Parts: sequence; C-alpha cells; structure tokens
Amino acid sequence: MKIIIYGINYSPELTGIGKYTGEMAEWLSGRGHTVHVITGKPYYPEWKIHEGYSGKFWSVEMLNGVKVIRCPLYVPKKVTPLKRIIHEFSFLASIFPIWFKTFFHKKYDLVISISPPFHLSFMPLLYTKLKGSKLLTHVQDLQVDAAKSLILIKNKTILNLMFDFERFILLNSHNVSTISPGMKDRIRIKNIPEERIFLFPNSVDTAFIRPLTIEQSLRSELGIDNHVRVILYSGNLGEKQGLEIIVEIADHFKAKKDILFMIVGEGAFKSSLEDIARKKHLQNIKFFPLAPYLKLPALLATADIHLVLQKKSAADLVMPSKLSSILAAGGCAIVSAVQGTYLHDLLEKNKIGILVEPECPGSLIESLNKALENDLNPYRQKAREYALNNLSHNSVMAEFENRLFNMQTINKMQKIIFKQQA
Repeated sequence: MKIIIYGINYSPELTGIGKYTGEMAEWLSGRGHTVHVITGKPYYPEWKIHEGYSGKFWSVEMLNGVKVIRCPLYVPKKVTPLKRIIHEFSFLASIFPIWFKTFFHKKYDLVISISPPFHLSFMPLLYTKLKGSKLLTHVQDLQVDAAKSLILIKNKTILNLMFDFERFILLNSHNVSTISPGMKDRIRIKNIPEERIFLFPNSVDTAFIRPLTIEQSLRSELGIDNHVRVILYSGNLGEKQGLEIIVEIADHFKAKKDILFMIVGEGAFKSSLEDIARKKHLQNIKFFPLAPYLKLPALLATADIHLVLQKKSAADLVMPSKLSSILAAGGCAIVSAVQGTYLHDLLEKNKIGILVEPECPGSLIESLNKALENDLNPYRQKAREYALNNLSHNSVMAEFENRLFNMQTINKMQKIIFKQQA
C-alpha cells in the first residue's frame, strides 16, 4: 500500500504520540509499504525545537525507510491553552502547501491522521473525499473531552463547536482506531458506528524493553546506592497527570533517608514542580532529563516502584503510554485510576499493578508503605507476562496491518459493486 500519515508529533521524540507514530510508520515501511509522513519539527516533551531542526522551514529527510516531510510550527516557551491553540493552528497553516501538492502526486491508498490535534484531520478528510482514498483517524487522546474535563476551555459555545467538528470528522472517517477499550467506548457514545471503531493499543518492543538486574540499571551512573528504595515517575510532566502530589508525598517521607523519589522527563509543568520541591527544601526528590531511548530499560530497572498518575477528570480520556514499557520491564506500578474505568479494571483483573484513588495523598501514602514492606515479585512477573501476551510490538502491528488490508478490500469490493450496478 501507499500510505501517508499526518501527525504533529513524530520521531525522534522520545515520549508520547511521536514515539508511537514513528514506530508504526517504520514497521509498516519494513513490511514493504510505501510510507510518507507529514509532521512538525520535533519539540516534545521539552517544548523546544530539537537540536539540528531549528532554523529550518520545510525540510525532507529519510528515517528508517520513511520519507518524513517536516513543517515549521510555533512552539511556545510557556504553554497555556491559548498558546497551545496557536501552536496547533500554526502547524495546520504550515502543512497547507504540502497537503496541496499531494493532489498532484500518485494517489495514496490510505491516509492516517493522528489525533490530537483533532482538527488536523480536516485536510486528510478532504483529500480522501476528492481522491477516493481511505481515511483512518487514530485517536491517541480525546482532546476535546480532556479540555472540557480539565477546564482548559470554559466557553460552552466554543466547546460545543469543537465537539460538533470532532464528531463530523469521526463520522466521515472510514475507520477510527484508538488505544484502549475505555476510549473506544467514549468514541462510540459520540454516535460513531461501533463497527467502524477498532483497538490499536500502544505496543512495546518486549525484546528490547525487558527486566534487568539492579547492576544493569542506571544507579551507578546516577550515583544512587543499591540499598536506596527508588520511586520513579518518568515521562511527560504535564497538567493532566496531577504530579504535584509526588512532591507532597516526598515531603511525607523526607525523614526516611533510604527512600528517593525520581522524576525523569520534560514538560510544561516541570519548572512548577521544581519550584514546589525547592520551597519545601526536599532532599529526597531529584529531577533528571529524559534518558535516551537506548537507556530506557536501564532507567526502568533503576526503580523499585513506578508511579503512573492522572487526575480524576482525565479518566478514560487518555491512556498512560508509559505503562506499556513499565509492564514490559517487569516493573511494579502504582497506578491512579477511577473505579469502573478501563485502566482500573485492567489492573484489578490481571493483578499487574497497585491501584490508588486519583488525587488522594492518603491512598498513595498507604499503598507506598505497603509496597515498600512487601514482596513485589508477583506483580513484576505478572506485568512481564501481560506485556508479552498483549503488548508485543510485532503482534499488535500485525493485527493493525490486517485492519488496513481489510479497509482496502472493502474499498475494492464497493468499486466492483458500483460498476456492476452501473
């Protein structure tokens, strides 16, 4: 197939949507498909254009068999709801000339649009309508629902317009994929036909991300003694995670010299967290930049306990992608999840992590105390088994490829039926 992917984030971004889109594109290219990507310059999660990409406007590069067209975009130093809107629309404006040129190239069989931003799909949708291609909208985050639940946008008229536009795009997509059953249910209640929606979870390379010994971890490199109990949060440091609770919990444990809280990552909320920790004069919490991908298994092996935190209002609107890597590494995760959500049910059913109530310091303190006092190997073993059985990159991608082939088969059958009727 000839495939074009639209997405604001892409490799070499180390976390979030860009990482998974890059892995998807490269796997499809490795299977013999022609894959082109229209994307922005890498900036996430630091919210700063990566070295080697600044100072350029439009550019083209080949990354692991994928033709990647980079478009300029506005990246704010301090992220606010308004600046994020400008950021996204600057990308839409910059891809317009590239999108227009695609009409004069050989037709793409399949167009994949990555959401968020949800309104990015308008141009891919118009292309497929005019060229007779298939459109798959892949939903990584329910952006409009999150904006409403997290009160990032308060104007009801604007929110209703955004919901209407989102529904229009989803209804006019040939298929909609998303990363968890909870998000699939959220999409279905937007009156999107269930037969058009399918699961495409964020997968993990279980051969690379695997359990390592403490001697193979980053403890020696980071100057952390092996006897210290490390509680790790790694990933995007954003608003929706409610990460200020980590500093509050670290303050509670500050008298215990053998416990260290590690926060590894970048994001819009990092400076705020560092300020809170500094004002509390905490010595048991340390901040580190993102580790290179090749060091990810060693970073995960550094932790005794992993934290996967979200706010209540983000329940089933986003799926914490870091959990896949933690499970593959055989880590024990303490996960905040609301009862009745997919994430809560997943952990409760499979016993692959410890559940806590979101935004509840007391619940987190209690769970940490129990985890620090008990044998966590049963959780670790089940976590690794679950990843091998359900999240293996090759297995997930093979199922996804079959879905794409089915989309093309249906398209060909419709054309045959149309010709026969004519």
